[in-house]
Amino acid sequence: MSLTVLVDYDSGNLHSAQKAFERMAREAGTGTVVVSAEPDVVARADRIVLPGDGAFPSCRAALIRHTGLFEAVDEAVTRRGAPFLGICIGMQMLATRGLEFEPTPGFGWIGGEVVRITPADPALKVPHMGWNDLVIDTPHAVLEGIGTGDHAYFVHSYHFVVENPAERLAHVDYAGATTAIVGRDNIVGTQFHPEKSQRTGLRLIANFLAWKP
Repeated sequence: MSLTVLVDYDSGNLHSAQKAFERMAREAGTGTVVVSAEPDVVARADRIVLPGDGAFPSCRAALIRHTGLFEAVDEAVTRRGAPFLGICIGMQMLATRGLEFEPTPGFGWIGGEVVRITPADPALKVPHMGWNDLVIDTPHAVLEGIGTGDHAYFVHSYHFVVENPAERLAHVDYAGATTAIVGRDNIVGTQFHPEKSQRTGLRLIANFLAWKP
């Protein structure tokens, strides 16, 4: 039976994400979902989800503080090819580096930088908070049944500027084109919270749980 692990590294409340993933796994019959901070559990996962709330540097430091945890994620994703989904800061950490507070190295799995949202229009507030319409840039299996105009829920002050336009799967219009979803190979990430994004988010979760890169 397929095992999906939500990585717990003390950087966010995982309760709502766990419930959403468990619900979609149950409805689609796509295996078991667990929350774990244990490297050996992560190492044998068939799919890995890395959430993250807060600031890029603190999330990166928290992940490293859990001895062996990032190494287990890296081994599973980059060497074994397990499907990976990063959520919010978990998505931002895929970048080459983040520039929140101080330059902080990311995983370097998807080239680019995480920079502050800088609206030219003073009416646009930072953080970008609330519902926004997705614009699909690059077709992908995790976006099956999701189209331009579907809504997702965002809470963030920094966004991922990708080096390779083909690795930006979707964006939203907020102070220009703001990255919403990135992806390549067996790796995807969402700036928005799928567990809080109702129909769109649940569909993406279901697609991820069934995805075979």
